[in-house]
Amino acid sequence: MNEPLAERIRPKTLEDYISQEHLVGEQGALTNQIKNGVIPSLIFWGPPGTGKTTLAQIIATESQRPFYTLSAISSGVKDVREVIEKAKQSGGLFTSKNPILFIDEIHRFSKSQQDSLLGAVEKGWVTLIGATTENPSFEVIPALLSRCQVYVLKPFGKEDLISLLKRAIATDRLLKDKKIELQETEALLRLSGGDGRKLLNIFELIVNSETSDSIIITNESVLNKVQKNTVLYDKTGEQHYDIISAFIKSIRGSDPNAAVYWLARMIEGGEDVKFIARRMLILASEDIGNANPTALVLANTTFQAVTTIGYPEARIVLSQCATYLASSPKSNASYAAIKEAQQKVRETGDLSVPMAIRNAPTQLMEDLGYGKGYAYAHDHENNFVDFEFLPDEISGTTFYRPGNNPREKAMKDFLKSRWKEKYDF
Repeated sequence: MNEPLAERIRPKTLEDYISQEHLVGEQGALTNQIKNGVIPSLIFWGPPGTGKTTLAQIIATESQRPFYTLSAISSGVKDVREVIEKAKQSGGLFTSKNPILFIDEIHRFSKSQQDSLLGAVEKGWVTLIGATTENPSFEVIPALLSRCQVYVLKPFGKEDLISLLKRAIATDRLLKDKKIELQETEALLRLSGGDGRKLLNIFELIVNSETSDSIIITNESVLNKVQKNTVLYDKTGEQHYDIISAFIKSIRGSDPNAAVYWLARMIEGGEDVKFIARRMLILASEDIGNANPTALVLANTTFQAVTTIGYPEARIVLSQCATYLASSPKSNASYAAIKEAQQKVRETGDLSVPMAIRNAPTQLMEDLGYGKGYAYAHDHENNFVDFEFLPDEISGTTFYRPGNNPREKAMKDFLKSRWKEKYDF
């Protein structure tokens, strides 16, 4: 049996699991739940090769539960119902030992397929663990998402990847008798793009290409052997992240020609149309914002349109949006404002809402002074009254500073005409 290296050394216990300390480390969000065997339904969201499937299997083993698995690529509603029926028969209802149903690439399930899971999850027939490389907010139906805890898995760090290589060399039945020296690892790590599975696949390719049992791994040897096997565009590897980065930075830099080129690279490589549209939707607010509010409207319409029509026609809509965004004036003022405001919240904690702007739906609250002293803007000239809406402790703080572009200059002039010297522009 030609079992890949990544499968041969797949961890079986939590102690052997590498990375994701924020989830399964000593203070990890999942550590105690796994040890206690009380597992809610989960969605694991993260890049390929970060241990989503492995973690699901370990959870099932550690909590001593039956484990059923489906792939969203090859399974339909009928398959889901058959597995749920088996799970119902193998586990006790409403107990901590409910079977685990693991669905790989759950984002590929249609709405009807996801709907078919709802009853089983809600009634406790199964504990669902879904794995996805896509944002579950967009790809998992709200009813199912509300019944699951979402945990983000991060790409493997440098030390994690090196530990993975050393474990493979020391423990794999086909490698441990070879004399393998990791003289240089930079090329291996770079080509892996934080994907543990890809790292092991590349490593195995290099080892298998050697005729001697004495193997020295260098950057040069890795690049010489791997470059021949590298595809033009790898949707799950380094090129995926490098090219989307080049695309976004070209738009941010107001270069529509470069933006279209990198867009074409992604389209020709088969990149997910929604992934491209989603990134432009984020950019429209983060990098253009109030300098051209229409950019966000167009980007949102683009996302909806390409989701409906798909390739090949979606490329036209993507190109229209990319060139429009690249040709728009830029401002990150609103993005900077929310970052600064969040930092202030973290620094100052839960400051009390001033009494004057509290809601007073009952007579008791009104008697306690809720809403007292509030000045209703529409009762004043120009629908404005000089009033402090921030808590006393941060009174007068400025978060939003309009950018240097025609639209936001008009906003700046408006704010200054109202607030006089209060806004620190």
